[in-house]
Amino acid sequence: MSDDEGTLLAFPCDLPIKVFGRNEPRFRAAALAIVRDHYEQFGIAEQESRGGTYLSLTITVRAESKSQVDAVYRALTASEAILMVL
Repeated sequence: MSDDEGTLLAFPCDLPIKVFGRNEPRFRAAALAIVRDHYEQFGIAEQESRGGTYLSLTITVRAESKSQVDAVYRALTASEAILMVL
């Protein structure tokens, strides 16, 4: 069984990862540090909530395998600075 079986993704692919947290430097720094540990290059778009309390980051990576995607999701969800990952 291949590492990539059981997924609807065809690798390699560009994968947007949506990360949500409080709009503070700690959140942004934590999310970007985690993604840098797993990917050399990525794109990022930011969107503040209407009241400015929260920030969403859409980080687009070039995913090479399911295990690579799983690893970055596990690391992001384990961070106390991050509220949600989609």
